[in-house]
Amino acid sequence: MSVSTAAADQTICAQLPVLGRDVTVPLVTGGEVTYAALDYAASAPALQRVWDDVAAYAPYYGSVHRGAGYLSQLSTDLFENSRATVAEFLDCRADDQVVFTRSTTDSLNLLAGALPAGCQVFVFETEHHASLLPWRDARVTYLNAPRTPQGAVATLEGALAGRDPQGPALVCVTGASNVTGELWPVRELAAAAHAHGARIVLDAAQLAPHHPVSVRDLDVDWVAFSGHKLYAPFGSGVLAGRSDWLREAEPYLAGGGASRKVSRRTDGGVDVEWHESAARHEAGSPNVIGVYSIASACKALTEAGFDTLVAREQQLIETVRAGLAEVPEVRVLSLFGDDAPRVGVISFVVEGWNSSHFAAALSAEYGIGVRDGLFCAHPLVRTLLGSDPQTQGECGAPEAAPGEKSLNAIRVSFGAGTPDEHVERFVGAVKELVRDGAKWNYRTEDGRCVPAV
Repeated sequence: MSVSTAAADQTICAQLPVLGRDVTVPLVTGGEVTYAALDYAASAPALQRVWDDVAAYAPYYGSVHRGAGYLSQLSTDLFENSRATVAEFLDCRADDQVVFTRSTTDSLNLLAGALPAGCQVFVFETEHHASLLPWRDARVTYLNAPRTPQGAVATLEGALAGRDPQGPALVCVTGASNVTGELWPVRELAAAAHAHGARIVLDAAQLAPHHPVSVRDLDVDWVAFSGHKLYAPFGSGVLAGRSDWLREAEPYLAGGGASRKVSRRTDGGVDVEWHESAARHEAGSPNVIGVYSIASACKALTEAGFDTLVAREQQLIETVRAGLAEVPEVRVLSLFGDDAPRVGVISFVVEGWNSSHFAAALSAEYGIGVRDGLFCAHPLVRTLLGSDPQTQGECGAPEAAPGEKSLNAIRVSFGAGTPDEHVERFVGAVKELVRDGAKWNYRTEDGRCVPAV
């Protein structure tokens, strides 16, 4: 077997089976087509492996940390073993805590509530709202969008140099942009933060599904990510990292599970002794199935091998970018330029098209699911589109009719479960729509473009 054939076989094997890969959807022009799910950056389809693992466990579902029965003990072991699996997946330090949450947004809000008094937070305007908005009780410095990775480091160093060196500080940064897919210089930003006495939290929601994330190697203090972007459904997330701020903070939620001992006082009140472990911030009955699905996805990605997954995804990225480059009317959005390393997330605008209209036509006429809007990263998209980043906008499409200009973009995103045919169909559809126009009439309904009935 030749080297080129062996490499091709290897990349073919890297496509992981996901749910929904055979789902067909109707087209407004008639007939049906296999659905091309190209909105992984919002929610990736569940891995078949994850679904099978959850289905096998479901009959044994029981209360966690609450019961003496066999199913409760089994579920507790599964829950805590899942914590260990996630810690291994992230290459956590020995004394790090892994706290299970509902999502990346939930994780970062938890950390925001655990900040020491007087903490100053530094965050780039390029962040997803999950990273941009939780720091309401802190002194926040918003940093302008950098145009190079080196510029990002220099901007952060300049901001940190002017802070109060005596007080606590936290830097929040994404690992991969949910708008451009570009990788950020996390290791260098972490070094800059630590050199100025600050800590750093990594939003890995878009990074973890595509690249290995090592807490040790990147030298970050915390990392947050969501299961639903990691091919794991059921609404769970992770906050993993240093335990001291988490241990010293008030519990994220007050209730059963977070408390170790509760007693009545003689004056009629209650005294509470809270756990110091991750349970401190996991009050209530935990989402055992969601947690187990994350652990299953971590195992599946690790066993598949990130080197192989990254290599195949890079081929898909090159296919999409090369195809879009052949259409003069298409402008791909980027902070760091064409040569910047990236994951399978690409946003663009099409001259002469309203973004909602274009996305609606891709869906209705080609069976391709993408995202349009501001992607919950309003300041970044406004900057990339050349408008005022302070302009307010909605996550959905604005009230713009088909053909009218909109200050929104279109995002195509893919990953380990994406067949070659899906990206090839997408590229062909973009070229055909730009060349020939939509085959159907569309109207605006509740701020979105929909096929006219």
